[in-house]
Amino acid sequence: MKPNAILETCLYVDDLEAAETFYRDVLGLEFLCRQEGRHAFFRCGQHMLLLFNPETTDHPDSVTPPHGAHGASHLAFAVSDDQIDAWQSHLEAHGVSVEKVIRWPQGGMSVYFRDPAGNSLEVATPRIWAQVLQQSSRGT
Repeated sequence: MKPNAILETCLYVDDLEAAETFYRDVLGLEFLCRQEGRHAFFRCGQHMLLLFNPETTDHPDSVTPPHGAHGASHLAFAVSDDQIDAWQSHLEAHGVSVEKVIRWPQGGMSVYFRDPAGNSLEVATPRIWAQVLQQSSRGT
């Protein structure tokens, strides 16, 4: 038995309003719903990004088991090779500081930046994983 894919990813943010604005207006994710002070949910392709206020995820009346984290996490978004430079310009045009740009020796590129909560985000071309995935599928 093994899962088919990652269905949802969760980041924890201390200011839901700022995070919602950032993920909707800067990253262009499709906003789905919010519960004031608790969460905001977005669609990214066929997957879900959940943004939670970490202070609300371990409440005893919660439907889900307690979970949550404090401090920065990391999430990478896939973009095509022909979009990566435009993404860097787009982020900078929105006042988002680009922390680092890496052109990987195995191919592909990553652009690192932070969301308003300090989470480390990345837009990257899928080729950054191509060599590792090829080796894995060959059993090497």
